[in-house]
Amino acid sequence: MNIVILVWSYLKSKPLNTVLNIVLLALGITVITVLLLFNKQLEEKITSNAKGIDLVVGAKGSPLQLILCNIFHIDFPTGNINLKEAELIAKNRLIKKAIPLALGDSYQAYRIIGTNKEYAELYQAELSQGDWWSKDMEVTLGANVADALKFSVGDKFESTHGLTQGGHAHEDQKFIVKGIFKSSNSVLDNLILTNVESIWHVHEEHGEGEAPDSIRQQDTTFIPSKLIPTHPAGDSTKEITSLLIHYRSPMAAIQLPRFINGKSSMQAASPAFETARLFSILGVGVNILMSFAYVLIFISALSIFIALYNSLKERRYDLAVMRSMGASRSKLFITVLAEGSTLTCIGSLVGLVLAHGILIVLAGVVEETRKAGISGVIFYREEWIILAGSLFLGILCALLPAIQAYRTDISKVLAGN
Repeated sequence: MNIVILVWSYLKSKPLNTVLNIVLLALGITVITVLLLFNKQLEEKITSNAKGIDLVVGAKGSPLQLILCNIFHIDFPTGNINLKEAELIAKNRLIKKAIPLALGDSYQAYRIIGTNKEYAELYQAELSQGDWWSKDMEVTLGANVADALKFSVGDKFESTHGLTQGGHAHEDQKFIVKGIFKSSNSVLDNLILTNVESIWHVHEEHGEGEAPDSIRQQDTTFIPSKLIPTHPAGDSTKEITSLLIHYRSPMAAIQLPRFINGKSSMQAASPAFETARLFSILGVGVNILMSFAYVLIFISALSIFIALYNSLKERRYDLAVMRSMGASRSKLFITVLAEGSTLTCIGSLVGLVLAHGILIVLAGVVEETRKAGISGVIFYREEWIILAGSLFLGILCALLPAIQAYRTDISKVLAGN
């Protein structure tokens, strides 16, 4: 008899046991795979989004909050910093590049970031439509923003105060869409970019600062700012949210954070250090879930072993008849091993499909999952390791029953029946 048909017949003979074993193993594999996909994609996103940023300078507060807000845009600012003081930091000889960020407004929970083109260039941004912003109140949209809001070049919208929905709308200040970026698979996809002056402009009505032109009229000579060339240097009335800094030399990593934290009203936070700390915090929860998954897999393995061991007692007469009809010992041995391997293979495949399906559904239903760039259609080679490991587990569970099947004594079994 064909081994495949025989194994399939054995599995169908006890459907409840078969389904239970598959479900237990599939649940364990699902948890492990979901955690693998989340961890790998999150790590890749964090690495790519922080690429080219050695230090974040902002208002004093939580360093981790500073990183989350100004690099990953998933938290609130610690406050604002004075432009004049930020200018002095940007001119430091240890700094190769300093990119200003001004936050404070959003549109339907998509953040409007005042910055310059160097920020978009960090993520190799390319345009799919239109052009870069060039004047006040012009914006260039991330790919996800344009897709979600159904915006096109030339559309206008009014921002709301704050970084979440429900803030006060700036009804007299409308932004116009100048262009749309191609998808870069980075945080840029979820942002609305404009110049810093536009952020200042929409807040003038609240008395949060004077217009740049009024300051220019007070100065007999216009000396451009390093951070914002259209604005005069040394203006102490304007504020920005943070500076993203790229070091000129490795020496800056030693001297600059200590200088900023100790001798200024600002704080400096290292993305590398804070993200490592973030992963250590998240690692506790991941380890707990991993432990739960391993318990499920262990229970599944034990269940498969017991099912095969008990079924072997019921099949002793069938095995003896097969032997008497010419089946070899090795064929019986392989049949039992194949049964255990088939159970674990089906359970693993169901678990892998379920894990990817869960992430696909989450990306479609939960907005934050989609914004984070977590996808269910990405596959990793570690999944092959999971599949191979489950097959090995099936063989291991079936090994003892297979050895007993191999040692079946035809005469004793037939004589006893």
